[in-house]
Amino acid sequence: MKPGKPIRIHTGVLLALALFISTGPVAADRSGDHYEYGKASRDGIGKFYMGREISQVMGHLGASWLERPERRREERTDRLVKRLPLKPDSVVADIGAGTGYFSFPIAERVPEGRVLAVDIQQEMLHIIRQRMHTEGVDNVQPVLGTERDPGLPAGSVDLVLLVDAYHEFAWPREMALAMANALSPQGRLVLVEYRAEDPSVPIKRLHTMSERQARREMEAVGLELEKNYSFLPQQHFMVFRRQRENTAAAQ
Repeated sequence: MKPGKPIRIHTGVLLALALFISTGPVAADRSGDHYEYGKASRDGIGKFYMGREISQVMGHLGASWLERPERRREERTDRLVKRLPLKPDSVVADIGAGTGYFSFPIAERVPEGRVLAVDIQQEMLHIIRQRMHTEGVDNVQPVLGTERDPGLPAGSVDLVLLVDAYHEFAWPREMALAMANALSPQGRLVLVEYRAEDPSVPIKRLHTMSERQARREMEAVGLELEKNYSFLPQQHFMVFRRQRENTAAAQ
């Protein structure tokens, strides 16, 4: 570069630099974007939705943690599956299915229905396919979703289940809209998240969620809280349905 020649910096670079040095969430001038961007915390991605920083994703290398032997006792996952509002012919979407930890016991409860095991990682779906073959299960269907779309047709499912997954979604609004759209008129969305209100829950902050925050985010896509059950030792069991005016319009 010759001395004295002016340096031109693209405005996009300046924006990226400003976001990089930010010490907190800052609004980004992005048309139609409902998110804010800032410096990432240790366990976050530096992207904020309704004041909540989105956490980092647990990859397929953490699959063993999902299947740890003590999980049933610590989280009472047996209670969780038993209390799901299901019928024998229900169609269930297990979003963020991972290894199929919940997909397979749910499949036993819907012998005339099916479980759509949705994940964005092919490695997780490979594990599920192996389990289907080994265990002889034919009513689980692996579905490859994307960060913005679970790939579910409108009005196609009776229950959407999210267990400790929603807080990791990079595009929570888009995913929530798609899941709400996938519900049948009488369908339910069950959101299970570690309780942010309980300081005794031994989970990192970004991997928890308060009822208040969950309600805000679900109401933004037309879902209302029907009931938050307290039968799990560490987690919320929040049941959402279409807001009443939306239910009437869908029927």
